[in-house]
Amino acid sequence: MSNEAPVIGVLALQGDVREHLIALAAADAVARPVRRPEELAEVDGLIVPGGESTTISKLAVLFGVMDPLRARVQGGMPVYGTCAGMIMLADKILDPRSGQETIGGIDMIVRRNAFGRQNESFEAAVDVKGIAGDPVEGVFIRAPWVESVGAGAEVLAEHDGHIVAVRQGNALATSFHPELTGDHRVHSLFVDMVRANRTPESL
Repeated sequence: MSNEAPVIGVLALQGDVREHLIALAAADAVARPVRRPEELAEVDGLIVPGGESTTISKLAVLFGVMDPLRARVQGGMPVYGTCAGMIMLADKILDPRSGQETIGGIDMIVRRNAFGRQNESFEAAVDVKGIAGDPVEGVFIRAPWVESVGAGAEVLAEHDGHIVAVRQGNALATSFHPELTGDHRVHSLFVDMVRANRTPESL
């Protein structure tokens, strides 16, 4: 397999794009903002950042990137969603806003702003399956949680009895924002997923 750094995009329609670009670079990936289908076509994987899920949904349709993004995710492109990005990767949302669409890719039901009803934002140590060492410091900002997952989805972490990290194949999602902490291990996990997914250039 090629040892060249994978090219990973960050969906740059709304949300904390810059922080993800920095975290990806620290995890030895080439990071690029993605807004349009032609930019999506040039990346090996994609992060859907936090922000406001209904806004991201509407802008993705407006910029013509929603359908190509669904096609790439269904085709196996690695994708990682944080907070609002987790909502975007859910196959189903509880109480979606009018007209809200998702990319899908993870067989899970997500509740929007679930933690936000009690706390606007907080930090918590989260043990994430597949990440060695100390717990990840999770930053939760009006965060969703996962109500339930299907048979194909693997729960990677829980907090306070609620699912906050899930993986299904090449799709990864967390309720929290690892890009805001300076701890790049979750991004490194995703970069490794992207590396593993790339087609070997020679045997």
